[in-house]
Amino acid sequence: MLTVPNSADATESVQSGEIGRLTYIGHATTLMELGGTVALTDPVLGRWVGPLHRLAQLPAHSPMEAADVVLVSHLHRDHLDRPSLRRLRAGTVLIAPRGARRVLPRLRDAEVEEISAGEKVSVGGVAVTAVPAVHDPRRDPWGPRAQPLGYVLDSGRCRVYFAGDTDLFPEMAELRPLDLALLPVWGWGPTLGPGHLGPRGAAQALELLAPRLAVPIHWGTLYPLGLRRMRPKPLSQPPLAFKRLAAELAPEVEVRVLTPGQSLGFAGAGES
Repeated sequence: MLTVPNSADATESVQSGEIGRLTYIGHATTLMELGGTVALTDPVLGRWVGPLHRLAQLPAHSPMEAADVVLVSHLHRDHLDRPSLRRLRAGTVLIAPRGARRVLPRLRDAEVEEISAGEKVSVGGVAVTAVPAVHDPRRDPWGPRAQPLGYVLDSGRCRVYFAGDTDLFPEMAELRPLDLALLPVWGWGPTLGPGHLGPRGAAQALELLAPRLAVPIHWGTLYPLGLRRMRPKPLSQPPLAFKRLAAELAPEVEVRVLTPGQSLGFAGAGES
C-alpha cells in the first residue's frame, strides 16, 4: 500500500470505496496509487533547481521508495531533475519522451522506457499511454530536444490524465473518458510564457477533457530567489482562480485544490 509522504508525516493508504489515492508533493510532482501500482510524476525533490528555491516543505519520506513507475513529461529542469532521478530504487520503471536518455543520469538499476505519443507501457495493474503536449521540446536553447508528453494512466476501473506542461490543444477531447485530471495552472514566476496553461486555459481544458475530478498542479512550490525577496509568499492565487473559472466553464467537474503534502482518495466512474 502507498505510504503518503505529507508534511505532517502521517501515513495513509487507499481506503475502502476508493479506487486510488493522490498526494500532491509540489510543482508537477505527484504520487498516486492506482490499480495496485504506485506512480510518481516529474519528481523534483531537492531544495534547489538552478536558481529556483523550493518554498513547499519536502516530504518526510522519499516518494522514490514507494514508486513502481516514474513518469517524466519533458526535458526542462523543473520536470526532469537529474539529482532526484539518481534516487530511483532498483526495479523502478522510468518512462520518458523518446530522446530523453541523452539527458537522464546513468541509471544502472532502473528500467528506462522511451516512448512517443500514442505508445503504451504496462506497469503492474496500470497501462500508461503517452499523449501529446504542446510545449518547448528543448532542455536548453541549444541543448537536446525531445517532444513533451502527457500521460493517461488506466487501471481498467479508473483513468487519470497527467498533463505535465502544455498549452491548450483541441485533441484533449480525445482523451475522454477521464476520472481525474492533473492540470498545470501556473509556473514559478510572476508571468507565463507560451506553452503553459494558466487558470483560464486550464479551465478551458476541463471543457474538452470533462473529467469527474480535477486537481491543479504546477504552482506555489518553486520560486526565483530574487522574486522571493519582493513577494515572500508563494504564488497561491492561480489554483483559486482556476477553481473559480472552472465553476463557470465546466460546472460539472469537481475541483479540489491540494497544497503540497495534502492527499485525497478518488473513485472511478459509477463508484463512490
